[in-house]
Amino acid sequence: MSDNDTQPGLISRRPIHQGRIVDLSIDTVRFPNGSVGELEMIRHSGASAVLPVLSDPAAPDPQILLIRQYRYAAGGFLLEVPAGRPDHPGEDWEVCARRELEEETGLVAGELRYLTTIFTTPGFTDERIHLYLALDVRTGATSFDHDEFIEPVTLPISEALTKIRDGEITDAKTICTILYAAGFLLGG
Repeated sequence: MSDNDTQPGLISRRPIHQGRIVDLSIDTVRFPNGSVGELEMIRHSGASAVLPVLSDPAAPDPQILLIRQYRYAAGGFLLEVPAGRPDHPGEDWEVCARRELEEETGLVAGELRYLTTIFTTPGFTDERIHLYLALDVRTGATSFDHDEFIEPVTLPISEALTKIRDGEITDAKTICTILYAAGFLLGG
């Protein structure tokens, strides 16, 4: 048996469904202890998410913009940062973030600052979301997809943090983006 036969990773993949947003397969994998098993795996193109800051980011309590968006899987509306998938494979994540920001909020970022990249739910998907902060924003034009029902919500970062603490903001990418921005970048 070669060293590659004992390395953790994919042995084989059985496609189950190829969709517009995700691909589902049953993967046979070798685990770190050498055992082999099957895992359901969702492959996703990834996404960019962006938190627009509407006021001076160094102020004690800067104004931010979130969107209130209908999410079927969540059973209703969620408060979220604007986000979306690339238009084509290999699209630059910053380009994706700028486009989604304008399409969903009508804002154009003068400066877009990369924050971090997160795995959304690594137990069953390879989806990664690239998080950004939008500064020096100006007005652009919205362009909603046919299945997007969105309204903008402006609030101070302190209120967003309270909504996270109180369980009113439950979207993971939004929680990560707000906490990252509040913890490392925003406020006086």
